[in-house]
Amino acid sequence: MCLHKVPRHLKVCRLLKGIGIIMIRFIFVVLFVVLFLILSTPLMLVEWIIGKFNPCLKDRSSLAIVNWAFRWVIRLSGTKVIAIGEENIPTDTAVLYVGNHRSFFDVVLTYVRVPRPTGYIAKKEMLKWPLLNIWMKDLHCLFLDRQDIKAGLKTILQAIEKAKNGISICIFPEGTRNKDAEHPDTLLPFKEGSFKIAQKTKCPIVPMVLTGTADVFENHFPWVKSTKVTLTYGKPIYVSELSKEDQKRLGSYCEKIIQDMLNQELASQTK
Repeated sequence: MCLHKVPRHLKVCRLLKGIGIIMIRFIFVVLFVVLFLILSTPLMLVEWIIGKFNPCLKDRSSLAIVNWAFRWVIRLSGTKVIAIGEENIPTDTAVLYVGNHRSFFDVVLTYVRVPRPTGYIAKKEMLKWPLLNIWMKDLHCLFLDRQDIKAGLKTILQAIEKAKNGISICIFPEGTRNKDAEHPDTLLPFKEGSFKIAQKTKCPIVPMVLTGTADVFENHFPWVKSTKVTLTYGKPIYVSELSKEDQKRLGSYCEKIIQDMLNQELASQTK
């Protein structure tokens, strides 16, 4: 049996082609985001005016605009998304989304799936990004100071009020991105404080698991690579239906559920 080796120059050409595509994706994504933020400035004024007369309409229109932009970011990055369990998301009430966090793309990938206005709890450093911070505020995002306990409590109280008013909230209770690329099956310890949102409002908790998202960007920074990712939604958790012990340690309870979901999803990918 004769094996034909691929000429070395062809291997080099293929490698350079692959690197070129990755670079082009990165450039396209950055250009699109920058142009969107600049060209959408008039829309911010329009949204502000709409909000003065009809806040609900403004919430829906802002959701649609940013959804459109995020979907283009996903297309330009070449990311293929497999969504599982979307039927588990209650659509008639505000919910608390809780998920693992590996990538900046986690926000993009989850936001395009929300069925109603949803605010994300982000680190306060995001306030330094001009134009982006305005859109985030319009979308009910809140900014958490991880070094100031008193300010952090105030942010959680604001999130509770938003949930009471029908705005869903999304949190990544690990508190930061998990950067352990060698162990994709691990979670950082969940912070219990953010679960006060569900405890005080009794809104259902929707557990989420994302896999493969760090392969889009972080694992080969600064380039953007075409990747298949999965986003799995678990069955909603109703705090009032849990035992008193589980209610007291709601963060640990949800962490176990998300860890089990993560293990199951990763196991299914190796079959």
